[in-house]
Amino acid sequence: MTTNPPNLRPDLAPTPRFDQKPREGQPTVGMVSLGCPKALVDSERILTRLRAEGYSISPDYSGADAVIVNTCGFLDSAKAESLEAIGEALNENGKVIVTGCLGAEEDYIRGTHPSVLAVTGPHQYEQVLDAVHGAVPPSPDPFVDLMPASGVKLTPRHYSYLKISEGCNHKCKFCIIPEMRGRLASRPAHAVVREAEKLVENGVKELLVISQDTSAYGVDIKHETTKGHRAHISDLARDLGSLGAWVRLHYVYPYPHVRQLIPLMAEGLILPYLDIPFQHAHPDTLKRMARPAAAAKTLDEIAAWRADCPDITLRSTFIVGYPGETEEEFQTLLDWMDEAQLDRVGCFQYENVDGARSNDLPDHVPAEVKQERWDRFMEKAQAISEAKLAAKVGQTMQVLVDEIDEDAATCRTMADAPEIDGNLFIDEGFETLSPGDLVTVEVDEASEYDLWGKLT
Repeated sequence: MTTNPPNLRPDLAPTPRFDQKPREGQPTVGMVSLGCPKALVDSERILTRLRAEGYSISPDYSGADAVIVNTCGFLDSAKAESLEAIGEALNENGKVIVTGCLGAEEDYIRGTHPSVLAVTGPHQYEQVLDAVHGAVPPSPDPFVDLMPASGVKLTPRHYSYLKISEGCNHKCKFCIIPEMRGRLASRPAHAVVREAEKLVENGVKELLVISQDTSAYGVDIKHETTKGHRAHISDLARDLGSLGAWVRLHYVYPYPHVRQLIPLMAEGLILPYLDIPFQHAHPDTLKRMARPAAAAKTLDEIAAWRADCPDITLRSTFIVGYPGETEEEFQTLLDWMDEAQLDRVGCFQYENVDGARSNDLPDHVPAEVKQERWDRFMEKAQAISEAKLAAKVGQTMQVLVDEIDEDAATCRTMADAPEIDGNLFIDEGFETLSPGDLVTVEVDEASEYDLWGKLT
């Protein structure tokens, strides 16, 4: 039983889980998956293809014939972590194939690790497979190597990420994701729904909808309708909500049409949860970020969402210490937080990223000031979270069981996404529960980030 807050960046995917044991003589490929949930989905797709070709998958360097490292290039600290993981894989195994966001910078990677076998960019699945074939020829046994209908999943069996698009059309100055992953490229709606149906048929209880910009889904394909499904986030949410699983929306920009999603939440069709990357609240800071500068209107939108769906949970991430951020601008952010009363909050200290336009802005904030502002921001966010959770004591709610250990069942409420939000713990009478169970509890205790409850 582990209470929050976890020592993680708020954008990171859960730790990948591997549960397959290889047959004798089966070629084995190791996988290290870094970065966000979108990268985790890429890892799942690569491994599904490899499993279909007869490979076994291993999280262990020494037990693998080659290792794939799926890298992150979101921040310079993430790049350093990726280079470290590549170096560790080379030391432990020797045969390393690099893919993912940092793979778009092959010279950068080979400058530190020239002996890697291959370097490919994000979602270049065919090139990764070609590199694996060259390092470790496949040896399938069609009578033994059965592929699960849902493919290879690196999350627990009862929840799954569902990626609906690639890329992004925004030009935020601090971000290089569009350069790495390209412009918005939406999947056909019928393909998304079919994947979701297969996941639910195979026991998934929660679908976590992800993309770089979920609100913009379908814009690039003019919201086309194929096989009875329209590529618009409102239509897609309704289609997914009809499958009987929890549906949680991540990375939703607050465009006006987001209002159309709120009635679906009030109806109980999708979870009353929005993950919206506000990033800041001062209009001048937002302008320097090249983001929409409408914080006051955003407060009006939040009030309207809560009026239509009082149980809605709002999660967001913010950047403190952005170049040029003054004390006045930062105080505006704190005051905005007092008004907005967001339920779940993550925060980054600004970092330069090689290639980002924000690097060239004047008046970079000293490291010690960034840390001090981060501390003040998180103190504010924690106080809001503590008060909101305390108000839930005495309420009865449905929770999803994630894990069982000797101390408790670790669960999540509808207000909690995996890893980045809080937990609800059941520490009495939990012995008969299993991961994936949906149970009803009465909340009897709260902390700054977590709840405790008893079965009803």
